[in-house]
Amino acid sequence: MKKRLLILEDGTVFTGTAFGSERASQGEVVFTTGMTGYQETISDPSFYGQIVTLTYPLIGNYGINRDDFESITPAIRGFVVRELAKTPSNFRCDLTVDEYLTSKDIPGIEGIDTRKLTRIIRSKGSVKAMLTAADEEVNVDEIVAKLQATPAITNHVHEVSPKAAYPSPGRGKRVVLIDFGMKHGILRELNKRDCDVLVVPYNTSAAEILAWHPDGIMLSNGPGNPEDVQEGIETVRNLIGKVPMFGICLGHQIFSLACGARSFKLPFGHRGGNHPVKDLRTGRTDLTSQNHGYAVDIDSLKDTDLELTHIALNDGTCEGVRHKKYPIFTVQYHPEASPGPEDSNHLFDEFIEMMEVEAGKGKQHA
Repeated sequence: MKKRLLILEDGTVFTGTAFGSERASQGEVVFTTGMTGYQETISDPSFYGQIVTLTYPLIGNYGINRDDFESITPAIRGFVVRELAKTPSNFRCDLTVDEYLTSKDIPGIEGIDTRKLTRIIRSKGSVKAMLTAADEEVNVDEIVAKLQATPAITNHVHEVSPKAAYPSPGRGKRVVLIDFGMKHGILRELNKRDCDVLVVPYNTSAAEILAWHPDGIMLSNGPGNPEDVQEGIETVRNLIGKVPMFGICLGHQIFSLACGARSFKLPFGHRGGNHPVKDLRTGRTDLTSQNHGYAVDIDSLKDTDLELTHIALNDGTCEGVRHKKYPIFTVQYHPEASPGPEDSNHLFDEFIEMMEVEAGKGKQHA
């Protein structure tokens, strides 16, 4: 088996065994805590530009199947595990993780101390790193210098958002879904409720969206810093008050910024399927699926028309807001799960109900 190095920008070097693609790759190293759901993690567009570390030690034991993808083309830069299962056992298995990553030209490394790596990320924050072959030609100092000099990526959403609109037809409420890097689980939940969905690129104008006469607008998840998505912020700002909206993850952040709030980068992000979130309106706590590196500043909500509705119980950060005047609510976590618990799946039903109420008001005024 070929050896591979994971070199961090602080000079730390991990030596492990290579799998997947043979090429070198550079990205931001993050960790996620899910015990299962690695296929959804690999294919989640919110991981664009990142080398993803799984904290659970054994990964790949049920393989890769046809049903659990969150996008067609994975956007991760690399995959880090303690131990990779070589012979998966599951009736749905089509490929091993190694075979799948090889087919998608994504490198992986196994056999390193993922606990140590996770502790580095927790103490220093997400760090830039490179996966490269372990051979005599590797100059660690040069790679470290290159990593330190590499600027942060700012075009995440541009890279993962579709280039043209496309429909996902239904007979129910018409929903325009602004795709900032959508997980297909969101689309599946809308399809389950028979919504007539039109998926549009992140830079679609408010005028174009309103021309489709939507009953509601969904703001999807996606990767990166919300401040980098100025076109999306401007579009959402021009849609507020026009039609009901529901935002998830990056969509939540973009909506909050459009209303005048601020965001900040978390030290090491929230990634995994076991994050407790409290609904301040009901007192109910849900376990949630999360994948984000930025959060909305709670203090910045004071001078806006937004009401804080949810908080993370682990660190007290903002997990949801609601507009005080208009039928709009957003959450930082993933109610569609995929992977993770489905405790908050009811939010899609609330969105449908919100659209029905607003449609009823329109009929009364007609």
